[in-house]
Amino acid sequence: MSGLSPAVSRPPSALAKRAFDLLLVLATVPVWLPLVAVLAVLVRVKLGTPVFFRQKRPGFRGEIFELVKFRTMTDARGSDGRLLPDAERLTSFGRWLRASSLDELPELWNVVRGDLSLVGPRPLLIHYLPRYSAEQRRRHDVPPGLTGWAQINGRNALSWEQKFTLDVWYVEHRSIALDGQILWRTIWKVVSRQGISAQGDATMPEFQPNPPETP
Repeated sequence: MSGLSPAVSRPPSALAKRAFDLLLVLATVPVWLPLVAVLAVLVRVKLGTPVFFRQKRPGFRGEIFELVKFRTMTDARGSDGRLLPDAERLTSFGRWLRASSLDELPELWNVVRGDLSLVGPRPLLIHYLPRYSAEQRRRHDVPPGLTGWAQINGRNALSWEQKFTLDVWYVEHRSIALDGQILWRTIWKVVSRQGISAQGDATMPEFQPNPPETP
């Protein structure tokens, strides 16, 4: 699946994974909290209010929570009153936030709350839930993550099918050691700005339902 290999075969306990997440997040507060404050001011000046983008997402076992990110788009609407496509609402400042992944920093609050883990399948849209195959739904067998196996192996440059295959691979091979490797690799991906968007899309195209499974 990749050059990395899981260090152990036994998945970490929920308590060990939670302790790992909190230890790293709280230990790095002096680094990320001032940055969040500065970015909040910049978003307010350049994009207006609200500063944060909030959206309901499915988490562990499909339980719904509210994801918090920095907004990267305007609320520009067409003559019919509908929001314009993402590409037209995404400003240069918003593109920079996405390219640097700084728009994701407020999600550290979700990690503190326990909605997210530092590492796991990314939480997607609620209306995708009925579209998953039985295999794809296994991505919800673990808490969602701020980053994940799919993010360091292509991010939005991957197809949906490739992403889900990588998500399920993580579910089957997860360990604290693997989480540490993914976090380290994530830093490089952020610096190199790889896989920010899918080809031909400002972000990622809509996930379409799978064909009905034959009995």
